[in-house]
Amino acid sequence: MRYDELEAAVLQLVAEAGDDNLRVFGAETVARLVRDELLLDVAAEDELDEDALAALTIARENVLTASPTELRVQLARIDNGILTDGDMDPELLIIVSALEHWTAYLETGQRDELYELAIRSIEQVDFQVPADLSDFLATPEMAAEYERIERLLAT
Repeated sequence: MRYDELEAAVLQLVAEAGDDNLRVFGAETVARLVRDELLLDVAAEDELDEDALAALTIARENVLTASPTELRVQLARIDNGILTDGDMDPELLIIVSALEHWTAYLETGQRDELYELAIRSIEQVDFQVPADLSDFLATPEMAAEYERIERLLAT
């Protein structure tokens, strides 16, 4: 499956998923993306000021229990404390982006936010184990991630 086919398949899964499946998928995916072992502390310390780093920690620890308003406050603190100029560590960028998409989904209920969360999840796997562009599901890790997405979103 080429990358564009993968994107289209994920978009269709999100479009056809029931609301309960969407919520479970979103919660499981954001929790997986922001878990502690994915963040390189050295990179975060170099790219975020102290307040932003504290906000990131709070957001990650409470991602499944915080209200969208509480998460939005932490995201604003993170945004205000970014020390880099557009060239953020890819893993840190995925974490911040995942928090943003989850928060926006909680605020609006828009499915496209969960589509974007799924794409961040695929990117995170691709960052760890680069996929073959002609067959994006050729690696066991990417195939497993697609199967996870499909299982959680299937109606």
